Amino acid sequence: MTQVRDYSNLIGGELRPASEGGTLDSVNPATGKVWARIPRSTAADAEAAVEAARKAFPKWSGMPAAGRAHFLRKVAQVFAENAKELAELETLDNGRLITETAKRDLPGMTYLWTNAAAECAAAVEGRSVDFGPASQGITRREPYGVVLGIIPWNSPISTLSAKAAFALAAGNTVIIKPAEQATVSSLRVGELLREVLPPGVLNIVSGLGDEVGDPLVRSRGVNKVSLTGSPDTARIITRASADTLKPLALELGGKSPNIVFADADLDKAAPGVTTQAIFTANAGQICYGGSRILIQRPVYDEMLSRMKEITAGIKLGDTLSPDTTMGPIVSRDQYERVTSYLEIGAKEGAELVSGGRFGAELVDDVHAEGYWVEPTLFATDDNSLRVCQEEIFGPVAVVLPFDTEEEAIKLANDSIYGLAAGVWTTNLGTAQRMFRRLDTGTVWVNTYRKVMFPLEGTKESGYGNDSVLAYTREKAGLFEF
Repeated sequence: MTQVRDYSNLIGGELRPASEGGTLDSVNPATGKVWARIPRSTAADAEAAVEAARKAFPKWSGMPAAGRAHFLRKVAQVFAENAKELAELETLDNGRLITETAKRDLPGMTYLWTNAAAECAAAVEGRSVDFGPASQGITRREPYGVVLGIIPWNSPISTLSAKAAFALAAGNTVIIKPAEQATVSSLRVGELLREVLPPGVLNIVSGLGDEVGDPLVRSRGVNKVSLTGSPDTARIITRASADTLKPLALELGGKSPNIVFADADLDKAAPGVTTQAIFTANAGQICYGGSRILIQRPVYDEMLSRMKEITAGIKLGDTLSPDTTMGPIVSRDQYERVTSYLEIGAKEGAELVSGGRFGAELVDDVHAEGYWVEPTLFATDDNSLRVCQEEIFGPVAVVLPFDTEEEAIKLANDSIYGLAAGVWTTNLGTAQRMFRRLDTGTVWVNTYRKVMFPLEGTKESGYGNDSVLAYTREKAGLFEF
């Protein structure tokens, strides 16, 4: 793409530039070239978005559930009709391959919004309890008001949809703050949905976290914040929200174990722990990526051999080509972070099993300035290494051997994170025990990365989720007759 297009915020049903006229460049991570500009919004833009959302709230929340469901089904249709364009924008924006955005992400959004429409009724259901012949207790569910959704750069459209759809279904109005590294697809969604949703019901404001995100979090006009991001960002938001004591939902990072037992079907397990879990279309930039691969010793050598063969076949390059199997790192800063761990792993004494290269030598001249990292496997028996404990958020995994089920559980749970885990075994008893004892929010057995909603973590992977009831609070009443 040679033409650089400017995109606008969606505030109160209008497309607006930043109030002070500032912009940020959006860089295609596959080429390292600027391809779009987004608003560099300020506190004034944050205030305008909050005002618009609050103005729209009474009518939207007072609408019958069937009315909100009607609007959400129209949104689902917009995603269906514009899937090709949105998939391409997402790919150019963050490097996630077109094979994934077009075949996995966008079809899933049509389903998600349709499902949210069906959940509108659940958001208004209450309970009743008779305490006696002249005494009755009832409850009703009510929306919070204005919900702020802060979304990451690795899957903007998916995360925007997960937050906005269920918050809207519950009767809230919504402000979305996308990550500045990948904002264009979200702003384009705003352009499309302004023709469908009433003004102010959904607002999308781009910019830097400290310039527009912080004022949004601190605003007394925002009633709940839902973040998908890093633990460091969550700490900043938690502190910023303290004065207003607003509820938070935090879906954060992970260092997820992917555990292969000796009785596993290795034909499924080998791709399951590599291309399915960490060496993905978006280069392992997923919060629940299986970046710690635990293998029982009787099959350790065979699994390593299979994994190396699979990894050697991964192709980097044109993100819009169906032949490419892994994309770039999203930004220069993240690229430097990921590549620093290649050096850290070597200094710590981890064995480099495969990969380890990065930069222009991996791709053709067209993509030479992009942010490319080869899928990399380290091996060690020391789970305390930084490459075993810290979230890298890239195509870097560590293989650790284990002997017994008890050892696998100990290794798997030896982490500050608790987002997800994978288990590969043909023994139902083993699978059930691992499911119960793994300290994570999600456990996949003989599969990986098939997302279930709500997705919720433990420990420093956060708390709360994106579901319709999570965007409501329960009010109780007692009636004496």
